[in-house]
Amino acid sequence: MTDVPPRKRPDPAEVRAAVLAVADWLTDSSAPAPARPALAAAVRLTARTLEHLAPGNSVEVRVPPFVAVQCIEGPRHTRGTPPNVVETSPRTWLLMVTGLQTYDAALGAGAVDASGHRAELVAELMPLVPLGPAAP
Repeated sequence: MTDVPPRKRPDPAEVRAAVLAVADWLTDSSAPAPARPALAAAVRLTARTLEHLAPGNSVEVRVPPFVAVQCIEGPRHTRGTPPNVVETSPRTWLLMVTGLQTYDAALGAGAVDASGHRAELVAELMPLVPLGPAAP
């Protein structure tokens, strides 16, 4: 099996623009959901930003149906389900990425499924694109 070449690091201005395109939905739960392409872009670009900020293969971050990335240095997994996984919805992911909700609050509310002792390291990397103060 050959290694997959690394993806190009997302342009920070493009990432911020993608997040701002869905910001109303994030800050107002009664606002209509953004168009699927806008939501997909915000999720994918922020996840790929995380992938570049914390390169590695010890934690897999999944935001179905849009993206899964591996990040954070440590033991590499190559087959089957990785031992360290963080999985959440697109909305919760973007709330954490923007600092509108903390990882711990999302985990406590059952909005994040996390397994493995390294999964919590994702929390240390948030927020990626701050929009406001973190909510409990």
